[in-house]
Amino acid sequence: MGAGDKIRNKADELAGKVKEGVGKATDNERLEAEGKAQQLGADAKQVGEKAKDALKDLTD
Repeated sequence: MGAGDKIRNKADELAGKVKEGVGKATDNERLEAEGKAQQLGADAKQVGEKAKDALKDLTD
């Protein structure tokens, strides 16, 4: 996984956490759900990148 990908995924995860927190604080269920979804998306990207790295390591 490239450094840029890691940074983008972490930034996306952090933005999701902020959205979720703001949604909870303001009792905005939609914003809270968007934040959770954004975090899940970032996590999925990280898993995919790690799998690609592992496959690359096996083929090297």
